[in-house]
Amino acid sequence: MAEPHVVTAASCLRSARLFNYGTIAAALMPFPLGILWIAGSMFVYAANAHHPDERVKHYIRWGGYRFYGVAGTVTVFANDMASLFGGGMKGWAFVWGFIMLVLIPWSLYDIWKAGREDWHDITVERDHG
Repeated sequence: MAEPHVVTAASCLRSARLFNYGTIAAALMPFPLGILWIAGSMFVYAANAHHPDERVKHYIRWGGYRFYGVAGTVTVFANDMASLFGGGMKGWAFVWGFIMLVLIPWSLYDIWKAGREDWHDITVERDHG
């Protein structure tokens, strides 16, 4: 028998923002700690991939495109990017700066944009089979 369950508007907003909060935190952390967000982001992405509100899926999807795109780009080009700017700490600081410059403003914009959406409670039917 199906039983109704309410997904609150606050929960939808929190879910829509969660990926971006993690991305900002990861961009601000030193290298070894920021890498942990790769695993955490997969969990957040998978947990919200089938959210009943399409807008939540939209924010999670675009947050993923940005984060995984930058992570892939840095994986391929980080050594070359660091070498272009003198190598050593100066070069790696540039790579870290690049990560922050790309991810943080976009993530902040998505957090702001999600806050301006008109979220509503959603009732879904849960089947306990």
